[in-house]
Amino acid sequence: MFSNTKKRKSAKIDSLIGQNTELQGNVIFSGGFHIDGKLKGNVCAHEPSSLLTLSDHGVVEGEVRVPNIILNGTVIGDVYASERVELAANAKVIGNVYYNLIEMAMGAEVNGSLVHRVEPVAESVAQLVEPSEDVALSPE
Repeated sequence: MFSNTKKRKSAKIDSLIGQNTELQGNVIFSGGFHIDGKLKGNVCAHEPSSLLTLSDHGVVEGEVRVPNIILNGTVIGDVYASERVELAANAKVIGNVYYNLIEMAMGAEVNGSLVHRVEPVAESVAQLVEPSEDVALSPE
């Protein structure tokens, strides 16, 4: 009669890095961004509803600044999530995780500090990346 299962809105993917792809450079995105491959650079989201998903094959070597993240791969660098962090069973963060809300599954690994922040992380995109190296991803 009553269901105890969580109902989660399915995330729309606007941009994707495939499993056999390695991208070097900073990425600024809007909407949904899914990484199956490897990204060497910083990741930053433009809008407050943006979502980054990192699959169990995905790797980010750099700083991540997004409102929402679902992490099942590896991040080598600090993670700043102004809204929500979900660390799935295969998640591995080598760095600090700054969050407002966090969900962590058994098996997830953080080699750094978990830092709760109520206020959004107020860093501008311009401070995070240099314009000559940016790869901007936004839905058309």
